[in-house]
Amino acid sequence: MGKKKKLLRFADTKVFSNVTEPPMEEFFDREKGVPYKHALAGNWRSKVFKNDNPIVLELGCGKGEYSVGMGKAFPEKNFIGVDIKGNRIWYGAKEALDEELNNVHFLRTRIDFITAFFEEGEIDEIWITFPDPQEKENRARKRLTGKMFIDRYKQILKPHGVIHLKTDSAFLYEFTQEEIDEHGYTRLHSTPDLYGDNFDRFNEENQLTITNPNQPTQEILKIKTYYEELFTARGHLITYTQFIP
Repeated sequence: MGKKKKLLRFADTKVFSNVTEPPMEEFFDREKGVPYKHALAGNWRSKVFKNDNPIVLELGCGKGEYSVGMGKAFPEKNFIGVDIKGNRIWYGAKEALDEELNNVHFLRTRIDFITAFFEEGEIDEIWITFPDPQEKENRARKRLTGKMFIDRYKQILKPHGVIHLKTDSAFLYEFTQEEIDEHGYTRLHSTPDLYGDNFDRFNEENQLTITNPNQPTQEILKIKTYYEELFTARGHLITYTQFIP
């Protein structure tokens, strides 16, 4: 039954109006082994959202809890959840359709190819929520806050665009702090215990660039993904980092 449900979800995402699942030939040259720009690159506002509002990416979005949560809180902004797992994307896409959130869309692709889908400066902000920390040294190139990926994000982020990392992995948190220092990124905020005694400071300092005076900063950070709920229940501390690459 589980496999059948999974197949049904894959079928749903192929027809959902808020999911884009591009075949490889639309953005990757197999002969040369390199990606090229997809037709949507530079056209998300005009062709998908039909407005000129800022675009925020959630990378490795899983079930899309952050994309949907932020979409509800900020109707004046556009949100794109990116993940390769269509079975996971289904949950967020279904909720966004049911809630008529026209400012939430999902892109099913590997983050390795992210530069193929957006033009320079097209993205205002990036959220990375509970990615696989890839702790083994032979997996270091797959860490989503490593220089190889950050260099890709910089190609599509507007100048001074902010990256947020929320994770339960102390390893990935410390790795990211080291990357920020080594490569001269601008650290705006970091904490190894997001929900600790100083959580109220996020309302006081208004640290998140996505917020406005009428939306407390805490409301964004309180959005919890499936994995965050799981890790919190196990007693894991949740870390948070905000920086400009």
